[in-house]
Amino acid sequence: MEVRLQKFLADAGVASRRKAEELILAGKVSVNGTVVTTLGTKVDDKTDEVSYNGKKVVPNTHFVYVMLHKPEGYVTTVKDQFDRPTVMDLVKKIPERIVPVGRLDYDTSGLLLLTNDGDLTYHLTHPKHKIEKVYLAKVFGRPDENAVNQFKWGVMIDGRRTEPAKLEILEDLGKYTMCRITITEGRNRQVRKMCEAVKHPVATLKRVATGDVALGDLAKGKYRFLTEEEVRSLKNS
Repeated sequence: MEVRLQKFLADAGVASRRKAEELILAGKVSVNGTVVTTLGTKVDDKTDEVSYNGKKVVPNTHFVYVMLHKPEGYVTTVKDQFDRPTVMDLVKKIPERIVPVGRLDYDTSGLLLLTNDGDLTYHLTHPKHKIEKVYLAKVFGRPDENAVNQFKWGVMIDGRRTEPAKLEILEDLGKYTMCRITITEGRNRQVRKMCEAVKHPVATLKRVATGDVALGDLAKGKYRFLTEEEVRSLKNS
């Protein structure tokens, strides 16, 4: 069956589909010995030989789905140019090559999914699918009705308005307020930038759910495999 080259790479667990496009454009991928830099190139997953950085890419026959409780102080990349700890250091015992689904900031903790299923990664990260991501945020001050409405209407960050989001007040902590924030995008440092824009900067931030899959009581720094029901839920979200 013919598939797009970036999908083939994503399905093989090399990288997310978007990252695979970058690898192709950078000339790091070859098909049957010829470097390919054209996005949209199709390959036969049975007869064509695809290589990344000179090594043959073998399609996955076994998908794994992992939930990690990411601690603060880890970057959400496979490798870090500054040699900082990465989330991959926490899942070293998993033999399959998996990649993070989206990312969490260095200073943000909470639910991070990792998988070698390129289709699911694409589904969860593409903006058109509007997958809800829920965070617990301790912010400075107490957001008023105007701040709540700004989230509801969309907040201007980086020169562009966000999709409608939800800001719920959970607990008054005096100097701080504990809030639940729900977004459907995955822009860079989005929750932090939205809170700064409404004058209530984040003190601590933790993601507690993606779609219907919740972090629960999974300990920080630990991981578990998703249940079949959770995988179905994510695919149908």
